[in-house]
Amino acid sequence: MLELWNNEYPEKLSYNSLIEFDYYLQSLNSPKHFLLTNSKDLILGWAITFDRDDEKWFAIILSETIKGKGLGKKMLDKLKQVEVILNGWVIDHNNDKKKNGQPYISPLKFYEKCGFEIQPNNRLELDKISAVKIKWIKQNDNC
Repeated sequence: MLELWNNEYPEKLSYNSLIEFDYYLQSLNSPKHFLLTNSKDLILGWAITFDRDDEKWFAIILSETIKGKGLGKKMLDKLKQVEVILNGWVIDHNNDKKKNGQPYISPLKFYEKCGFEIQPNNRLELDKISAVKIKWIKQNDNC
């Protein structure tokens, strides 16, 4: 999961060690993990839901090798089966680079297509990340 995180998210969000990454995971309240693996048990996708500030939050990471094949939607649909509200932070620009030097492409349009509402007045602005909050409520599902 650490390798997937470090390869697919912007480089400035990467973790230098498994210990750092594990510390992040341990800090999440009531995490539920969902893995997408291949026949060799290589993790190609990872989703997580967790509690933060009395809300249900989520994150999804897919390997670049499987993007555009509908698997991200399937993972999101799985989360929607077990939750009635999902909140997330989404990078809403294409200014960041991944570890391999390629641009990190914002998934915001994907989430809009899948029924998430953008909350433009609720932003996360930190040195490492600039993102907008998105929210899905079961009755808004269009994906």
